[in-house]
Amino acid sequence: MLPPLYGLVAYVRSPLGEMVESIRRELHPDHANVPAHISILPPRPLKGSEEEARSFLENACRLVAPFEVAMGEVESFMPTTPTVFIRVARAAYKMRELHDLLNTGILEFEEPLPYMPHLTIGKLHSLERAKEVYEISRLRWEQYPGDRTVKVEQLSFVRGRDLVWTDLAPVHLGGHSVVKTPV
Repeated sequence: MLPPLYGLVAYVRSPLGEMVESIRRELHPDHANVPAHISILPPRPLKGSEEEARSFLENACRLVAPFEVAMGEVESFMPTTPTVFIRVARAAYKMRELHDLLNTGILEFEEPLPYMPHLTIGKLHSLERAKEVYEISRLRWEQYPGDRTVKVEQLSFVRGRDLVWTDLAPVHLGGHSVVKTPV
């Protein structure tokens, strides 16, 4: 059995996320159980314990203010991989800065592809199917009347492999600690 991998994601729990999950259920039912999310740290092995990683994430993220990103167009990573996604357009640099801040120490990992913030619609089995899903997703996204922004305030440290992931701990940006003033 392969050891688990770990990641950090920002769930998209809004009508936008529900729309992506609906497209996924219809066009790629194999991934219907995967919640809509933007990966901050794609899957990787740990260089230590889960507790050490959680502590590192909490301490590092405490220093980062919550922010908002706006979603751009439906795109794909074809022909490199048969993946269809919605690109983070506005404030993508904040996602990249957060990724770079956290891709160190216990969570450092040389990823096979450059990090690009996005909301995956589907990671398909073939380029042909990805082309079909891309066209349908593009049309659905054009017709989507809702808000296209995502508030990034809380992240989830996750463990798993392939399509089965477990939330290990919430990680709040900006922290939630109360600063006491001296008496």
